Amino acid sequence: MTAPAPDHNSDASRISDEKILVLDFGSQYAQLIARRVREQNVYCEIVRHDISVERIAAHNPRGIILSGGPSSVYEEGAPQCDPGLFAMGIPVLGICYGMQLICQAFGGQVKNTSQREYGHAKISITPNEDLFGGLPSETDVWMSHGDQVTNVTESFESLASTSTCPIAAMRHKELPLYAMQFHPEVTHTPLGFQILRNFVISVCQCEGRWKLHDFAQQTIAEIRERVGGNRVICGLSGGVDSAVVAALLYQAIGPQLSCILVDNGLLRKQEAESVIAEFTKHFKTDLHVVAAKDDFLKELAGITEPQEKRRRIGYQFVECFKAEARKIKDAKFLAQGTLYPDVIESGAALDGPAATIKLHHNVGGLPKELGFELIEPLRDLFKDEVRKLGLELGLPEDLVWRHPFPGPGLAVRCLSDVTEEKLSVLREADSIVVSEIKAAGLYRQTSQAFAVLLPVQSVGVMGDARTYENAVAVRCVNTDDFMTATWSYLPYEVLARISTRIINEVKGVNRVCYDISTKPPATIEWE
Repeated sequence: MTAPAPDHNSDASRISDEKILVLDFGSQYAQLIARRVREQNVYCEIVRHDISVERIAAHNPRGIILSGGPSSVYEEGAPQCDPGLFAMGIPVLGICYGMQLICQAFGGQVKNTSQREYGHAKISITPNEDLFGGLPSETDVWMSHGDQVTNVTESFESLASTSTCPIAAMRHKELPLYAMQFHPEVTHTPLGFQILRNFVISVCQCEGRWKLHDFAQQTIAEIRERVGGNRVICGLSGGVDSAVVAALLYQAIGPQLSCILVDNGLLRKQEAESVIAEFTKHFKTDLHVVAAKDDFLKELAGITEPQEKRRRIGYQFVECFKAEARKIKDAKFLAQGTLYPDVIESGAALDGPAATIKLHHNVGGLPKELGFELIEPLRDLFKDEVRKLGLELGLPEDLVWRHPFPGPGLAVRCLSDVTEEKLSVLREADSIVVSEIKAAGLYRQTSQAFAVLLPVQSVGVMGDARTYENAVAVRCVNTDDFMTATWSYLPYEVLARISTRIINEVKGVNRVCYDISTKPPATIEWE
């Protein structure tokens, strides 16, 4: 049971026309499912779970995936999908909650059982060349369910089972409907990538046209056409998102691009210098640098509450940016580094999940205040795709793979009030953390690494003298999506070098601690 063969004679030429939709039922893995599909070079979007069949048809997807979710399908008010989608002839794959929805829609039974499965499990596979083609008869998977399908109608057949779950995967005998109780999208299911590939390529008959090189060329052409002879302003922050936006715009419109870097005094060591060098020597853009350290430090004087720090920094940034932007003549557009997760979580997508998780965090209301039209060339991309695109555009690896940095900068890594002296201590300690992790060849293996200046002092002995000085915490985490994270198991010798260098080289620090908290319950940043 496969999708109709693609029409190579159609006028559809956009690389995103070959599309898979993920209906989000509240799964923590919805974005991960979409990323795994895109790894097959097939474009994928996340949409609301109750999207109508009319809107689905407008997307013209080659396949649909129903995500997992925390609800029980038999509970009153449990999220449901439009039942008409099962009759559209489009291949559907239900994962966990999605499987249970399919079962329920066709008269099967889903019950809460005493035989719950959380974690690793081994499935036995019934020979099948559609979903499980090329897989061994037994393989490890990741389960996370209390409910399970206990009975299906005769129109379905079981494709896999575990010792406690007789229907771990199934398919409809006539319609292109497939389902599985386990999660193929997580790395804990070793062959999950192959299972998803079988669905996307074999069942949905996608060819894999979603390639970042083609995306870049298409986006450059679209920007060039939209902008015409006007000027575009792009705010640079030192992070990869804004750098990739600027590089993309530079290739599209060259000298019509003006970049603004607000040097707020809260950046990492030599970060402003590296951005200035890259965008004046390499890309040769019209770069405006606003030296605003004194203004920001004045605004932050005596402030210890984290949210108030963020509010003041945001306000001061907007004021600085507005003042500089008004000096740039003929500017009609403002470019932002909005990514696809931002679009999803802010509720900004037309058919996306409705709940607003967070507001856009780029440059706030600037487009409206200054009368700009907004350009968001990365709004269809995930973070890992942005990094790959940056390399495609010629950005250096050390900029593309730079670890994330909070918008308020070092102000939220300097616990308590922010002063130039404290920032200097923190900046040097942070530089040592990063340089030692790079020297150990671990920078790309860790997702984020930094130092935090704690609001405590402790007794120490340096030489023959008693000291009473600052403590620094080191934070290193590993994560796929930054929604959850584990602390990095750095080798003891690396931690020893970091500690020794900070205490010896950073004046005012006599103690170094290592943060071994996971997210949740802790967050990655301390403030």
